[in-house]
Amino acid sequence: MVLVAGPPSAGVTSIAGELQRRLPERRFVETGDIGVGADPVAVVFVMSAVAPVTESDCALADLVTARTDAVIAVVSKVDDHRDWRGVLAENRERLAGRVPRFGSVPWIGAAAAPRLGEPLVDDLIELLERELADPSLDQRNKLRAREFRVQSAISRLETEARDRRSRVAALLDARQQLLRHRRLSLSEGTAALRHQIQQARVELTYSARSRCATARTDLQKQVAAANPRRFDALEREVRRRCGDVIADVAEEVTVRTREMADALDLDGLPQSVPARPMTLEVPPLKSRRLETQLMTVLGAGFGLGVALLVSRLFAGLAPDAAVAGSAVGGVIGVAVTVWVVSSRGVLHDRAVLDRWVGEATSAVRAAVEEQVATGVLAAEAALTSAHLAAVEAARMRSGRRIAEIDAELRERGREIARADAVREREMPGLQRALETIRDGLTGESATDSVVTGR
Repeated sequence: MVLVAGPPSAGVTSIAGELQRRLPERRFVETGDIGVGADPVAVVFVMSAVAPVTESDCALADLVTARTDAVIAVVSKVDDHRDWRGVLAENRERLAGRVPRFGSVPWIGAAAAPRLGEPLVDDLIELLERELADPSLDQRNKLRAREFRVQSAISRLETEARDRRSRVAALLDARQQLLRHRRLSLSEGTAALRHQIQQARVELTYSARSRCATARTDLQKQVAAANPRRFDALEREVRRRCGDVIADVAEEVTVRTREMADALDLDGLPQSVPARPMTLEVPPLKSRRLETQLMTVLGAGFGLGVALLVSRLFAGLAPDAAVAGSAVGGVIGVAVTVWVVSSRGVLHDRAVLDRWVGEATSAVRAAVEEQVATGVLAAEAALTSAHLAAVEAARMRSGRRIAEIDAELRERGREIARADAVREREMPGLQRALETIRDGLTGESATDSVVTGR
């Protein structure tokens, strides 16, 4: 059986078919047709003249020729590519760098299915027949197969040793990472928690003050435009707005601390921060008797002056209408007196309400600032306790994992010691056998003991 192999689109099937037609007494198979455990008597490795071989092509060549000494390298499709000799030289160099034995195998060009003319495989057939007729071929193939088995055994021992040491290195690195994480988890977590608490305190305090300032501005605008009929409704609006500010701040504290707990992946916070009720005093709108009396006197004086002015004006313009002017002046004076007294009362009440709004919002600001401080403080205490509990749980888990790693390291150490002992015992014999086989393959020595494997 002769194996014809090569990368896809290299013309393997054409070469195998033409060889089978020209040498019917031989059996030519491709890679997919060879049975498990069957070693070919020779390998024809086909590469296309379109482009040089790739790394995967070199790996395939090494794989299919590992157990066979008779190998012929073929560059196919030479009828379509004039520079096939350059491709052949580059292929030889690349394959020899990857698989050293390809530096000494015979190379040849061929065209099994040319576009014009007869197939160009005569040189390939001549070379293949010469290789197959070599009386030492069977012995060489046995040596090559033996070399492959010995080399595989050596590679397996070395690979197993590297894998064991890689596993030990990975375990040591994991142990070091666990120790480092255990050392830093408390300090880093505490620093992160402190940063979150400080940031939340600043943000919540600023938000609470902004709410109070906004409420004060809006209410003072309403006070400036209010009339006596709206004073009671305005008082109720002030109380409602202050209550809303306190409730909104309490809700914001709850939401912000919950977000902080979620960001730190901690539990233990209270469900909500309760809004602290607040009682506002009644605005002193009724206790202004003395001011009312004073304004009545002043308004009466001002109205009397206006009445006298009107009456004199009428007397000067129409002396006959002096009595009517006095009457008109009296009416106007009374009206002016009433207007002055009522206007001064409204302005007084607005001033009282404005001061009351300022005092109420100041009290609300103090209350919400205290609410923010207590809410954040309670969250800090709860989160600190949860953080310490989480750190302790993580330390216990890492401790158990470190103990498991230490046990595995001890077991791996014993395995490595046993494997090193086996390797030191078997490797010299394998190396000597490999050297003897290679000497036999180069024609320097070939003993029956090496051929038979004894």
